[in-house]
Amino acid sequence: MNTSPLWQASEAAAATNGRTTGGWNAIGVSIDSRTVQSGDLFVAIQGPNFDGHGFVADAMARGAVAAMVSREPDGVDADAPLLWVDDTLAGLEALGRAARQRSKAQIVAVTGSVGKTGTKEALFQALARSASTHASKGNLNNHWGAPLSLARMPRDSQFGVFELGMNHAGEIAPLSQLVRPHVVIITNVEPVHLEFFSSLSQIADAKAEIFEGLEPDGVAILNRDNGLYEHLAAAAKAAGVGRIVSFGAHNEAQARLIGLAQHPTCNCISADIDGQAVTYKVGAPGRHWAINSLAVLAAVRALGADLGLAALAMADVVAPKGRGERHVIAYDEGTLLVIDESYNASPVAMTAAIQTLGVGGDEVLAKGRRIAVLGDMLELGPTSPALHAELVPALVEAGVDRVFACGPQMKHLFDALPRHMRTQHEETAQVLVAKVMAAVQPGDTVLIKGSLGMAMAPIVQALCGLGEDISVTSHAATLANGNGNG
Repeated sequence: MNTSPLWQASEAAAATNGRTTGGWNAIGVSIDSRTVQSGDLFVAIQGPNFDGHGFVADAMARGAVAAMVSREPDGVDADAPLLWVDDTLAGLEALGRAARQRSKAQIVAVTGSVGKTGTKEALFQALARSASTHASKGNLNNHWGAPLSLARMPRDSQFGVFELGMNHAGEIAPLSQLVRPHVVIITNVEPVHLEFFSSLSQIADAKAEIFEGLEPDGVAILNRDNGLYEHLAAAAKAAGVGRIVSFGAHNEAQARLIGLAQHPTCNCISADIDGQAVTYKVGAPGRHWAINSLAVLAAVRALGADLGLAALAMADVVAPKGRGERHVIAYDEGTLLVIDESYNASPVAMTAAIQTLGVGGDEVLAKGRRIAVLGDMLELGPTSPALHAELVPALVEAGVDRVFACGPQMKHLFDALPRHMRTQHEETAQVLVAKVMAAVQPGDTVLIKGSLGMAMAPIVQALCGLGEDISVTSHAATLANGNGNG
């Protein structure tokens, strides 16, 4: 845990144009009283469903040294250490802007329709092998998360990695202008959030807003395999990007996949990274992880960090919680492999996850069935029924034995499945969980995936509760959550 002062009271007041009581020093920043750490500055954000001013007393009881407020909080002493501002969200943005201004770190910003968080975590691990590196935690990528992540960046950071997200046009530009990256990565453009866009090109335009904050002579790293590559490259050139580096299996990609051996728990890769031959292992399975690792190493090379150390770090990459995390559960004198993809879903991410079920060769897969438990993919607009039904070929090709489905949109997939694969459809995951629990057997591999709003995580929790989790845990899970600089 980092214990050096992150914000002194006077410095925070100057950054936010606020006034402070007390001579406190904060070693962290938080907007959630439930996760406040001792020494944090608590920012009382007023959101659509909550007002942080109601949790100031709780935050201080948990160890917060001060609170940023715009009105008198309840239940705190008259002499409580407070940082008074006109608006706490604006104050948080100002704190993030000041952190970026004082930092000498080289900054990378990551966006894309899918793969943002995993790519950001992998890049954090890759750069941390070379120097002090700070990264946004989890998926803190919106108008609260980006300034919060900046405000948490230690003064001595040499690299910073930030995830930027959106589901409407106009959301990424102000985040990029706040983060001011030297390098940007767009993992891909896919049919995600189609409810709010009329075409893929509009989604590409929204992602291309990331170029608006790129520092002069900055580098844009773009997916050469993606159908919107030329669209994004044109937008980058129009924005005055200093250099474009492409990645993928495409023959013209500068970070190019040369060879790929897929295994149930990892990928073994040979690649040319902008003129440098590299052979390495990625500790997460699936071709999508292999492709995104090229973007990671391209960013490392663009920043001038140690490419060899970064390539070694890729072996420690593991899928984040809810995004491919694997659990081997000791169950009924055997084992059950649970693949947790419960955090979110889109057509391309769903297909990639299903494909991992088709990668055979490990003991668990060899002994049992391949089971897919799938929930609706949300925000797909009028194309949703077709996009759900179009998952059938991926399930067939992966050799999936049984499919459980929930949600009105997944009914379109369920009805289109070959009869032998149709196991159970329910309207909600809450109802489906009992059917899944009753059906699993030792040796099964079970994939659980759906949009966050479908609440698929309880199915994962129930399956993991069947026995002891005997998964081999990589120290990368700790690294991905920060090393005192997160």
